[in-house]
Amino acid sequence: MSRSISVFGLGYVGSVTAGCLAHQGHRVIGVDVNHSKVELFESGRSPIIEPGLAGLLADENRTGRLRATADAATAVMRTDISMLCVGTPGLRNGSLDLGHVEPVCREIGEALRRKDTFHLVVLRSTVLPGTAESLVIPVLEQASGKRAGKDFGVCVNPEFTREGTAVADFLSPAVTVIGAADPAHSAILRAVYAWAPGRFFETTIKTAEMIKYVNNSWHAVKVSFANEIGTLAKQLTVDAEALMEIFMADTTLNIASTYLKPGLAFGGSCLPKDVRALTYRANEVGLRLPLLDAVLRSNEEHLERAAALVRRYGQKKLGMLGFSFKADTDDLRGSPCVLLVKRFLEEGRELRIWDENVALGRLLGTNRQYVEEIIPHLPELLCRNLEETLQYAELVIIGTRGVDADAIRPHLRAHHIVIDLVNFESARRLNAAGGYDGICW
Repeated sequence: MSRSISVFGLGYVGSVTAGCLAHQGHRVIGVDVNHSKVELFESGRSPIIEPGLAGLLADENRTGRLRATADAATAVMRTDISMLCVGTPGLRNGSLDLGHVEPVCREIGEALRRKDTFHLVVLRSTVLPGTAESLVIPVLEQASGKRAGKDFGVCVNPEFTREGTAVADFLSPAVTVIGAADPAHSAILRAVYAWAPGRFFETTIKTAEMIKYVNNSWHAVKVSFANEIGTLAKQLTVDAEALMEIFMADTTLNIASTYLKPGLAFGGSCLPKDVRALTYRANEVGLRLPLLDAVLRSNEEHLERAAALVRRYGQKKLGMLGFSFKADTDDLRGSPCVLLVKRFLEEGRELRIWDENVALGRLLGTNRQYVEEIIPHLPELLCRNLEETLQYAELVIIGTRGVDADAIRPHLRAHHIVIDLVNFESARRLNAAGGYDGICW
């Protein structure tokens, strides 16, 4: 269904948004305080250089679906959806300059004061989580004299376009994200994007605000990682192009969602050792690789956050469910759970441990040697079954994803506090009477 949409801000994001929405059959009015941009847009010319955009704007101008104005009130009155695409540049201290967002919200709010029909305000500008709730909605309510959620709606709809391929990115998105407090409001916006391929995510306003930062931070990590690996490969006379071609061919582990679910720090006999060895070799050949250097420090800091979370509750008797570094294995080498137990014992806490895969009599070689060096009194801490551990503990720590939440539930008592370090999915989380907390959620 065709909708009437006003797009505030005719820079890169706004110009592409306006042109592409018109191309999809919507009636669009571009709005900008810069009269030169408005004149260009109104005559079907692009105010920016972007492949494919000039022809698209000219075509939509001829159809009459695309217009432009500097009059915000007129644009709001003639449309039922307003999209904010104004710039949010960074300041020297790292914060955002929201100086363009507030006045636009005020102008839209003042127009809404005179409007009798429901209006949807959509924030597409990149803003930090909480901006819609702390700035956009209050300014709109104050200027309009109306209530968000009742008289008008607010959604967050982040853009995922790249300069140089923005039109193609808009018309063929991998995902479309809509953040809203009311499903009825997100449904309006979903209808606007009915043509879009890829997955749709209807989520909270704050989640929608944050996802662009997650994406861009990950992209920055990828670029830095590839550059550091390429630099080291060259120094070691390794073909970086061939190296990364092989790396990228693995779409099960390397180029995939694997390892991207927040949880406990990584451990085991491979990741810490291999990262440490690579950075050591880089230092030997005189290279500074800050990203790789920081990986183990970041992991150690995350382990400390887990310890601090347990300390926060103050209980002395702890039960550790899961002890190996990974579910469905008995490998204790480098296990973050082993390291946590060592810390808690040194702090004078009392522990009991249960892991169905870990039996001291079956541990062999370096695996047994490792744990005996770290925790020499382990036999006294290991329990024969889950029930024994829970009967002893005041605070229960979930240490591996292999722990069966359904097996735990019948044995939880009113005094139990559960600390989840592995991020159980929502359906598996344990609503302990004493409290439930997680390291990243």
